Amino acid sequence: MSDINGLEPLATICGDCDCGCPQLFVDPSAPAERRVLLTDDFGQRVQMSVDQFASLVEEATAGKLDGIAVA
Repeated sequence: MSDINGLEPLATICGDCDCGCPQLFVDPSAPAERRVLLTDDFGQRVQMSVDQFASLVEEATAGKLDGIAVA
């Protein structure tokens, strides 16, 4: 991903390869509704609020995403 200056890295989701792994960042200078940034290994971005990210984490923790599987 390009242009990550000023972003605070939180997690690298793969990390076991050299594929440009998905990463999770916080952008402290972004508006509140776009503060959390998730990148994929294709250079795409998803920006969301902290509340939206917290909701996603809550649903994942509760098992609501467990049905998503890659064969």
